[in-house]
Amino acid sequence: MFGNWNIENKTKKILESSLDNPISNEDALYLMNVKGRGINALILAADLVREKIVGDKVTFLENWNINFTNICKGVCGFCAFKKDKNDVDAFFLSIDEIVDIAKEAYDNGAKEFCIQGGLHEDVDIYFYEDILKEVKEACPNVHIHAFSPMELYYGSQKAELSLEESLKILKKAGLGTTPGTAAEILDDDVRKIICPTKLNTEEWKEVITTIHKAKIKTTATIMYGHVESMEQRVKHLNILREIQKETNGFTEFVPLTFMYKKAPIFLKGKSNPGTTGTEDLKIYAISRLMFQDYIKNIQTSWVKLGFKFSQFCLLAGANDLGGTLGEENISKSAGSAYGSRTGIDNLKQIVENLGRIPALRDTLYENIDVI
Repeated sequence: MFGNWNIENKTKKILESSLDNPISNEDALYLMNVKGRGINALILAADLVREKIVGDKVTFLENWNINFTNICKGVCGFCAFKKDKNDVDAFFLSIDEIVDIAKEAYDNGAKEFCIQGGLHEDVDIYFYEDILKEVKEACPNVHIHAFSPMELYYGSQKAELSLEESLKILKKAGLGTTPGTAAEILDDDVRKIICPTKLNTEEWKEVITTIHKAKIKTTATIMYGHVESMEQRVKHLNILREIQKETNGFTEFVPLTFMYKKAPIFLKGKSNPGTTGTEDLKIYAISRLMFQDYIKNIQTSWVKLGFKFSQFCLLAGANDLGGTLGEENISKSAGSAYGSRTGIDNLKQIVENLGRIPALRDTLYENIDVI
């Protein structure tokens, strides 16, 4: 296919092979550094693999974010959302307030709630349990996608429970799936710089596989563009791939480009100023070629990239636009300029303009309806 392209023979060989088989770590690292026409070829290969794996439907869902507190004991160099409890703009919603937000969103069509918050000193697994019970009672048919691996670990420690016990409690209370966030870059040298108080790599892997073994699905993420190397990006993608081979617990992969403008680590001169557009495209394309059928769904974040560039990422291996969202505070705090809420009609137009098929989905990608 790439025989007449004016690109290096090694690039041609890797991309030809990628149309049928997942690429190796070595080949992924090579592709991270391709230039010029090689980038076009990489994008085309990823798009062909996407077509083979998931077809031409581009999915999204009606959802709403609920961040119940920005007060956090953690220290993350990339986070501009965190506040101390005495800060004037700190907040900690009561469960009644959470339920009020949920009911309004539910009445306006939300099918999924993504519920997360900071590591507040008064929060534990039993607080999460109460949130789930009350929200489920008020909105019985909603899917609750809540609590990152770090939150679950922290909440379990606070409640003096094992993670397995905590997951049983939360699942019974209505937990559907969890975000696979707090992953950032799964390399301890990086984590010591950007998130020294978070789970280390092995701890994160242990938490996420325990969640999967409890028959709770999660997303998979990467947060890239700060201090990590290309090698560390590839290492991270391979860790996710190996976990998926073991558990089949990831529903989708969501690359999250580093929002640098208000990030403490950038303001102190200790990080890169995010990524270039080419780097973003490479993450989407290379992850598609690495994951192939292991993680079928790759989501592009319009909140971080904007609608125009997210549309282009759908040509580089992605097949999902996430959701309509609402009250997306974390990216906004870090300097995202692309808003926190959109409508179904807007996402539909983006997809149709590509000549692809817009479709509403549920959280687990089990019910997909063309619109």
